[in-house]
Amino acid sequence: MFDSRFASWGALLLALCALFALPGPATADPGDIDAAARGVVRVVLIAQDGEDVVPVSHGSGFAVTANRIVTNAHVIREALQDDTLRIGIVPSEGAAGAFAKPVAVSPRNDLALLEIVDGAMRLPPLTFAGGVSGDMGEVSAIGYPMNVDLAQGLEIGDIFRAQPPVKSRGFLSGERPSRQFDTILHTAPIARGNSGGPLLDGCGRVLGVNSFGADSDGSDAEFYFAVSLRELLPFLRANDVEPRTNALPCRSIEELNAAERDRFEAQRAEAQARLEAREAELREKRARLRLTAQMEVMEGRENAMALAMVLLLVAIGLGFAAFQLRKKQATRQRAMLLAGLAGTALIGALLAWLTRPSFSEIEERVEAAMAEENNGDDGDGTTASLAGDGTLLCTLVPERSRVTGARTDDVEFDWSADGCVNRRTQYGMEDGKWSRVFVPNEEAAVSVNSYDPQTRIFQTDRYLLRQSAMQEARTARGEYSPPACGVGDAARLLGEQQSKVLSLLPERPNERLVYTCEAKSAATAGGAAGGGGGAE
Repeated sequence: MFDSRFASWGALLLALCALFALPGPATADPGDIDAAARGVVRVVLIAQDGEDVVPVSHGSGFAVTANRIVTNAHVIREALQDDTLRIGIVPSEGAAGAFAKPVAVSPRNDLALLEIVDGAMRLPPLTFAGGVSGDMGEVSAIGYPMNVDLAQGLEIGDIFRAQPPVKSRGFLSGERPSRQFDTILHTAPIARGNSGGPLLDGCGRVLGVNSFGADSDGSDAEFYFAVSLRELLPFLRANDVEPRTNALPCRSIEELNAAERDRFEAQRAEAQARLEAREAELREKRARLRLTAQMEVMEGRENAMALAMVLLLVAIGLGFAAFQLRKKQATRQRAMLLAGLAGTALIGALLAWLTRPSFSEIEERVEAAMAEENNGDDGDGTTASLAGDGTLLCTLVPERSRVTGARTDDVEFDWSADGCVNRRTQYGMEDGKWSRVFVPNEEAAVSVNSYDPQTRIFQTDRYLLRQSAMQEARTARGEYSPPACGVGDAARLLGEQQSKVLSLLPERPNERLVYTCEAKSAATAGGAAGGGGGAE
């Protein structure tokens, strides 16, 4: 009785352990959610009360281009019917707000597209996911819920002040059509004011537009609905907005780093196996060549010794004949001739003996044969020059990359041994690595490009920064002027100059694009001088 109960409890315990050991759905990356939040705005309906500006209501929205914003149709419904109301856009950081006008409104699926009237405000557009993942992973809702404003004690005027949006997390619960349009069901909490804000996957890519929540009496689980991409993407394209989409798997930088470590270990093991195989092959080759050399030397020694013996016997015979002929006066001249021939034969025997191959020649012949065969192996002309590769064409490796919104076009550039790209852009050298830091004025992102001539791997790490961090990076970048190509010690100097900008960047990039590069043939490299924008 006791044994059976113990076994049952043991089985249950093992089952629970196995359940908790199962990998859960991927969690959202805070850095990606923060990067996406830069393009989320508060959409405010504004009324004029005398000289005062009064907010009537507000919702949320997000940028799909630098000056166009998506929100819910019901957020701006009142402004469409009342010409005294204006639509205001308040960004999450930095710049003052701006007014917007409706470009398209679709009440059927609760979508609206707004355009900023004043061109001074430029927003970082969000990237759209390629579709809803089937693993029911974690999602995030971003927006400006009114209950948070009330809890913080914000006054009416605070609505017009830039503030970071509120982020909440939950899980996908499925896709289902409502009576009017296709929606995504999820559990990331939203409230009044969240309407029009984005629903994001773990990489900060848009899955839908938050619209409404399910009615609950407080005892039921809370579920929320977002307008799905099946509704959103056609709506945008119908209004001349081509959304940035990315269907690559959502993986973390830690996963990429772990995969790179595994790749490195596998390559090292493979290289070790190749080395061991090469050493075994060389040992076998050396043994074969040594046996051949031994046989050749032994044969040469035997032949030389036999020749020396034959010449010695000839010398003795000729010498004896000369001695006999010397006794008679008539044959002395002939005796002298035979004596000369005997001396010559004796000298030949001595030379044959002294010049016979020695045993030390065995190793010399082995080394010479090894060198000749190795030269034959390297004579195919396929070894690439790693000092200066010339024109390179680089292609993205998706399985080694993490892309949330960047372009993934091929990259073409000219590389020279001193780290000069396209004969104009110098790369810095630090810790044995070629790199160049780019801090643009037009985009809130810092890129760190690196190139390894040994492996021909080109890599771009992108850091999507908030305005304050971006301004610090621009200030640090403005403190130095990169040396031009050809300047003495330019690589080391630039490596030192870039260190301050690098020290301001987060520990992990938001995106990592890894490319494999190949030398471009002379026949197709005619336009290479003007390419390579990605490397510059």
